[in-house]
Amino acid sequence: INAEYGAHQLVDDMVTVTTDEMCAAIKDVFEDTRAVCEPAGALAIAGMKKYCAETDVTGETYVCINSGANTNFDRLHYIAERTELGERREAIVAVRFPEALGRFLTIVNAVGKRLCTELSYRRDDTKEGVMYLAFRVDPTTTDREDVISALQADPELTVVDLTDDAIATLHIRHLGGGLGVRSSENEGEEMVYRFEFPERPGALLKFASKLPTAWTVTLFHYRNHGTAYASALMGILVPSSDRSRVDSLFDESGLRFWNESDNEAFKLFLKKDKEQDTE
Repeated sequence: INAEYGAHQLVDDMVTVTTDEMCAAIKDVFEDTRAVCEPAGALAIAGMKKYCAETDVTGETYVCINSGANTNFDRLHYIAERTELGERREAIVAVRFPEALGRFLTIVNAVGKRLCTELSYRRDDTKEGVMYLAFRVDPTTTDREDVISALQADPELTVVDLTDDAIATLHIRHLGGGLGVRSSENEGEEMVYRFEFPERPGALLKFASKLPTAWTVTLFHYRNHGTAYASALMGILVPSSDRSRVDSLFDESGLRFWNESDNEAFKLFLKKDKEQDTE
């Protein structure tokens, strides 16, 4: 069969889809059949979904050819992560702000009880911070716009919507960080803690509300993986006079935690040593 002839004579229309939309179709097939198809096999389903959404058709029956199972276990993590974007169920924003005590809780409050899927922040020696924030949304509502509006209600916050930014979704979420702030006698030395808490919508807000506000947050990273318990990494500047109180305050909050200030990976990639400081 001549492919070009067939396309001109037999094909009524063509629909193109993104990789994220194919990943979302793989999830649809799995949830309906508990079978995992390959991306090319989910292509027809992704196209059908897009065609139906764009044409608002009702009362019709469509047949999609689902071919093969050319996928492997290593690829499943990528598929699962891209699914949220393909279904428009994850929004990603960057929030820029002047550094100040309580700023972290203000930003998390804007997300409310929606499921926060990722939060990444690292303070440096400048007076302005930038936070990478991702959260679950219902694509049939104005969830994304509502959160952005809530953030913009604070005149000191600048919000950039990165949901459709390929660099933000593929790379920046894994590269955000830096060597942090210098320790000083006035502000204290940085301490790093890892926390674990039950994962459910609103869990991050509940966690943040339990944290002491007396110390400056210098680092925060959280990523939702769909597990029963979430893990968060937080850095704080603690004056030497308060260092002995940190563990007891976290104990009172009821949080499960570990002091990771001497962790080798943290010291290699995220800690600014005194010899690295410049005048």
